[in-house]
Amino acid sequence: MTTRGRAATLMASLVLLLGACSTGGADTPTTGEDLAESPSASDPATSEPGGVQAAHDDHHDTAPVKAKALRKGESRTTLEMPESYTPSAPYGAGTDDYRCFLLDPELDQDTWLTGTHVRPGNPEVVHHVILFQVPPSKVKTAEAKDAESPGEGWTCFGGSGLDQFQNVDDADWVGAWAPGAQESVTKPGFGTRLAKGSRIVMQVHYNLLAGTQPDTSAAMLRLAPGSRSYQALKTMLLPAPVELPCRAKRADGPLCDRDPAVADVKERFGVEGNTADVLHLLCGTKPKAGEVQSCTRTIGQTMTIHGVAAHMHLLGREIRIEVNPGTPRARTILDIPIWDFDDQGATPIEPVTLEPFETVKVTCRHVQWLRDDQSAFESAREDRYVVWGEGTTDEMCLGMLQVTRP
Repeated sequence: MTTRGRAATLMASLVLLLGACSTGGADTPTTGEDLAESPSASDPATSEPGGVQAAHDDHHDTAPVKAKALRKGESRTTLEMPESYTPSAPYGAGTDDYRCFLLDPELDQDTWLTGTHVRPGNPEVVHHVILFQVPPSKVKTAEAKDAESPGEGWTCFGGSGLDQFQNVDDADWVGAWAPGAQESVTKPGFGTRLAKGSRIVMQVHYNLLAGTQPDTSAAMLRLAPGSRSYQALKTMLLPAPVELPCRAKRADGPLCDRDPAVADVKERFGVEGNTADVLHLLCGTKPKAGEVQSCTRTIGQTMTIHGVAAHMHLLGREIRIEVNPGTPRARTILDIPIWDFDDQGATPIEPVTLEPFETVKVTCRHVQWLRDDQSAFESAREDRYVVWGEGTTDEMCLGMLQVTRP
């Protein structure tokens, strides 16, 4: 197997969200032109001086979201952290805590998961939540991990903390929450298969810049009988590197060179700080500073895309996902020209089938000037070389596909 193939199968430490998409309309194809390398004069909100629009205000919408009505034969179960958890920086540095909690849906038979509804207990400090499935074969490992860690749950930057590596082609995510996300419900006839005795790991990212108040988050699972002949949904992750340099007039800071910036990420997140370099193995690229970064992946197995989602942090400006770029079959399946951190829900699309050797590409643009006015950067106004990192004030470029495979 090639280095690229190993990286795709054994990719460590990638985060964030794709719940199942609700029934919805088709996407609107857009052009495949590259993202601009610099602010455009046609976009008044992109100019540097003081123009950060509401889309980048770091105030999260904390209004409760009402659960959708159950469909025939479906039921709900609510999983809640058994005790409240007070977040803190696990390695003594940084302003973020990722904590995983083992929850038991008490499945006495194989079941279809047809929707999730995450309820952050303290939305002011909860940055995002991901739900992972734990098959019966890994339950003892998860219980041992929980027992050996003091307090509720365990530290888990990147993934669930149960596997050394995460398969980005077939991630074990089953649901998620981020600002703007609502209850996710699958299209009729689709679901995620949960075997009898499976558990759920709820990973919560706490933003310590917003405080260290206790949290008791919960997740509602929508379930359907396992005897139904549903199509099994999978999640494919599309990460790309982030290599955002300091602005020319502010490039004298101590973290404006890549090496010290990467070392700082590793100090705060341990082994997960290696993601900045591992992503270049996955994408077949080399570090090159610039606002725009991308990753093109070659499909190894026939799959049909049913939904898309994206994730960046507070310096994200644009993100796009394309299939077969640069060919007559090119199509844009997600295009967000002005990123809004508070609007990260998944988008259903008309199904797109890809065959082996076809490609899918994610492209992101990040900009330094967005740090100038946001309160999250109040103690970090100084530019730094930004690479992929787990923290609220670090960055990511992540696309997510909800797919079925034969």
